[in-house]
Formats: sequence, C-alpha cells, structure tokens
Amino acid sequence: MKKDITLAKKVLSVEAQAVQKLGKRIGHDFERALDLMEHCSGRIVVTGMGKPGFIGRKIAATFASTGTPSLFMHPAEAIHGDLGMVTKQDIVLAISNSGETEEITKLLSTIKKIGAKLIALTGHVKSTLAKNSDVVLSVGSEREACPWNLAPTASTTASLAMGDALAVCLAKRKDFREEDFAFLHPGGSLGRKLVRVRDLMRRGKANPIIRGTATIKEALLKITSARAGSCTVVDRHGKLKGIFTDGDLRRHLKENGVLILSEAIEPFSTKHPVAIREDHLAAEALQLLRDRNIDELPVVDRKGRAVGLLDVQDLLKAGFV
Repeated sequence: MKKDITLAKKVLSVEAQAVQKLGKRIGHDFERALDLMEHCSGRIVVTGMGKPGFIGRKIAATFASTGTPSLFMHPAEAIHGDLGMVTKQDIVLAISNSGETEEITKLLSTIKKIGAKLIALTGHVKSTLAKNSDVVLSVGSEREACPWNLAPTASTTASLAMGDALAVCLAKRKDFREEDFAFLHPGGSLGRKLVRVRDLMRRGKANPIIRGTATIKEALLKITSARAGSCTVVDRHGKLKGIFTDGDLRRHLKENGVLILSEAIEPFSTKHPVAIREDHLAAEALQLLRDRNIDELPVVDRKGRAVGLLDVQDLLKAGFV
C-alpha cells in the first residue's frame, strides 16, 4: 500500500537525520573517549538495558573483531554479581537514551569504587548517567521514528553509529590491518577472503628447494621427502629460476630414459615459472592456478627469493576449493 511506502520512507529519513546530526557533535569529548580507550590496559565493558542492550552487544562485538578486547555486561545481572567482571583497568561504556535507566544508575557508585573509567552514550547530557561519567557522548535524537515517538528507533540507530565510529577510529589508531582482521576471523567466507599466501604456503622441509646444478635424482629425493609434487629451482642467491614437477620427471624419463637422473636439473626445469608473492591473497593464488591450469605455485618474497610452495591441495584443505 502507498501508506506503507510513505511511512517506511519517513522512518528511514528520521533515522538517517539522527545519524547525520551526530557529525556535528564529534569533537573534544569524542577524542577524550578515544584517548581513554587507546590507553586502556583492560577491556571495554559495554552495558545497556532493553533495546540499547542489543545495540551494546553489537558494539562490543565490533570492538572485539577490530582488535580491542571487549565484552557485554547485562546491567540487571551486573547488580546481582556480574559487576565482578569489571576491573580497575577496564572502561565501562554505558548506553542509555534517558540517562536515568534504573539498572544503569544503580551501577554507577560501584563502578566508581572499582576505579574503572565510565563513558556514556546518552541522549540527555544532564542526566544522572552523564553527571557521573568521565566522558559523555551525546547521541540524542529529536524524535523516534515510530509514529508515537515511543519505540527506540532513531535513538538506537544513533547509538549504534556512534559505537561504530569509536570502534573504527580506535582500530585505525592501533594500526589494525587486514591481516589482523583475517587472524580474528578464521572461519567462513570472510576469513578466507583475507587469508594471505604466507598463511597457507609450505615451508622448510615441506618446501623442496634445490640449486640448478643439483641432479634430477637429488631433486626427486627432495620431492619425495617433502611429499610434494614439485621442487623449486634457485640460483646461488636463492632467487627463483625454475620449477621441476613430477610431470616433468615422467615426461623426460619417457623421452630420455633413466640416465637423466644423474643430469643437472636446470636444463630440464621450466624456466621463469608462474609464481606468486607471499603477501598476496590466497584467493589470487587460487585464480592463478585455475587460469594457468597448474597444481603448484612457487612463492617468492619481494626480492624474488623462493620462500615457499603453494599446492592446490593446500587451498583445498583451507576450504578455498
């Protein structure tokens, strides 16, 4: 119905305006909150009652996933013992639009006694919560998006946006990078998307590397010992010169017989093979293997030195195939 569409657009407009107006409030208090969080030696303990509590859970999860230890503490449970999870080294981030939520205000004196710093996300900067906080961030909206101006809608959206702003800025201050994000998200498609070649490649004894002057027999022994399908051929500086696969071995044995086993490997290896840098994404390696229809990729560092080997089986085990 047309009325539904009109109301839906109004809801989105009200909530968008609530978030947009937060930009004008970002200033000294926001910087102070970030300073406290950056130098926090404990955790960010997020608390909120009702709908703000659900927002608080998401904010805590965002902090944790971007490198800042965080947890959610239910205020009703806190006043019955869960305050024991708060230490002097922690920062409590309390969310209450009114700033007068009973379960929240009952925590204030104990938090002060513990010695933890308190940051408030509230719509009323003169509330009890605000007056007892070390830093106050205003997230109030002129009205809620519901027709009766009652259901927490615009206010909770504003709180969520402010929490995201804090988490993202804090992650940036801490130099949190893609590889850190991948480390904290090892499962699912999100984790796989950010995995680097260095995280999956074979190293050490599992990565057969041989000089071009070594014999094919020596290479074969190394390949067998490493349980690999190829060995990387390098020069005296360790730079990649070629690759010798078990397929190459079968082909040359058929053409030249077993006498080649005592020959130097370099003339029989594939020169200038397809390779990938260790800092590239594993997803790029998979695409390269598919495009070139090959099973192994030598892995090199920024100077072109052979540092690993990536087999299609390695990607299979990691869930890429």
